[in-house]
Amino acid sequence: MSVKIGVSPISWTNDDMPELGKDTTVEHCLTEGKQAGYRGFELGGKWPKDSEILRPLFDKYSMDVVSSWFCGGLLADSLEDEIERITPHMNLLKDMGTEVIVYCEMDSCVHGDISSPLSKRPILDDGQWEEWTEKLSQLAKYTLSNGMKLAYHHHMGTVVQIEEEIDKLMAMTTTDLGLVFDTGHLIYAGADPLEVYKKHNDRVMHIHCKDVRGEILNHSLDTDSSFLNSVLSGVYTVPGDGDFNFSELFKMVGEANFSGWVVVEAEQDPAKAHPLTYVTMGYKNIKSYCEKFGIQIEERE
Repeated sequence: MSVKIGVSPISWTNDDMPELGKDTTVEHCLTEGKQAGYRGFELGGKWPKDSEILRPLFDKYSMDVVSSWFCGGLLADSLEDEIERITPHMNLLKDMGTEVIVYCEMDSCVHGDISSPLSKRPILDDGQWEEWTEKLSQLAKYTLSNGMKLAYHHHMGTVVQIEEEIDKLMAMTTTDLGLVFDTGHLIYAGADPLEVYKKHNDRVMHIHCKDVRGEILNHSLDTDSSFLNSVLSGVYTVPGDGDFNFSELFKMVGEANFSGWVVVEAEQDPAKAHPLTYVTMGYKNIKSYCEKFGIQIEERE
C-alpha cells in the first residue's frame, strides 16, 4: 500500500478561466510544485503536447506526469470518432509513463460558462444513459487494450454530478472503467465523500483532494451560482483548510489498500490565494494524513 502525491496546475492557472494566472509559465508551476514537495503534476492547457518536449522538462524538475484531462464527447459522437480523438492523448500520456486517462463527458456541460447557473446542467434520460454507458465501456476496453486505464471524473455542471449518477455510472459500465474520486465535487453536489468511497473504492484510480468552505458553498447553492463564480468566490481550498474531515477519508484509503496518485486539485483565484502557500499547505496536510494511518508515500527514484 503506497501513494504518490501530485498536484494540479489549477492552483496557478485555470483552463476554464484563462485570465487567472495568464502570465504564469509551466516552468514556474513546476518550480513551485517541486518546492512544495510534490512528486508529480497533472497536465493543463498550457503544457506542451509533445513528449519529446515534456520529458526533459519534467526530468529537469525530477517530476512525473500524473495524468491529463480529456474532454469526452461520446453523447454526440460515435465510438469510432471518440477513439480517433483520444488516441493521440492516450499515446502522449503513455509516452510519459503514466497509466490513467482522466475522462469527463463534456456534451452540453455548463461548468465552464460563468453566466450559466448549475441548475441548467444536462440531465440524461434512460435511453441516453444506456447508449452512452455502453460506448463508454467500449472506450475503456479500447484504452485498456493499449495499456491505459480510463477513469471517469464526476464534475459539477455535467451529466455525472450527484451521488445517484455516480452510482448509476458504476452500475452500468464494466469494471474496465475506473473512477476519479473528487472530494470537492462530491461535497458541492450534496454527497458524503466517505459514503461514496465506501461504495466504490474498488473502482477508484485517482483521488482528487480539495476542501470546501461551507459558508461560501451554502451561498452558492442558495443563489444558484454558476460554477466559475463559485470558484471565484473561494468555494474550494486545499485539504485541511476547509470543512471536510480528510483524516477520516485517509483512514478509509489506508484500510482499502489504495495505491496510486493522490492529487491536490483546489481551483482558486491565484491573485487571492497565493499558489505556493496553498499547495505547500495541501502537501503537508496530505502527508500528515498518510503518516497518521501508515500509508507509505512513494518518492521519485
